[in-house]
Amino acid sequence: MSKPAFDDIYMELAVNLAKRSHCIKRHVGAVLTKDTRIISIGYNGPPSGTHNCDEEWPDAGCPRDSKGGCSLAIHAEQNAILYAVKNKTSVEGATLYVTLSPCLACARIIYSMGIERVIYFNSYAAHKGIATDEGVDFLNKFGVTCIQYVGQLANVTHMI
Repeated sequence: MSKPAFDDIYMELAVNLAKRSHCIKRHVGAVLTKDTRIISIGYNGPPSGTHNCDEEWPDAGCPRDSKGGCSLAIHAEQNAILYAVKNKTSVEGATLYVTLSPCLACARIIYSMGIERVIYFNSYAAHKGIATDEGVDFLNKFGVTCIQYVGQLANVTHMI
């Protein structure tokens, strides 16, 4: 039996974490690693202790903000970073595995926190119907390796 690559293990975990999301629109999972160890995990949704959108607003999701976005959502990569920092774990030099490429706002946070590598499963641009992955472009421009996952997901039944 061959041993799976760490990229495969961590991306499978990110995909499975996405299934924990309470978001009506999109399920996204993230795994933050350092030196082949998991230092934090996250998925998108409202702040802990507030509402679960799929329970509170099962038909339409949470109320929209002034720009049309989710008024309560914290992105998966933000949740993973916030949890690590809250627990006094350094994310500098870490690798982030995420099921959807980072938006521009998340990319700025990733860069500012010193995360060195991002591996993403699906394209945010393709999901949003826009021309380019602005977050990926930003990260690559400023020296953060940001690449689309190309491995094998053997232990995932389906992607949300």
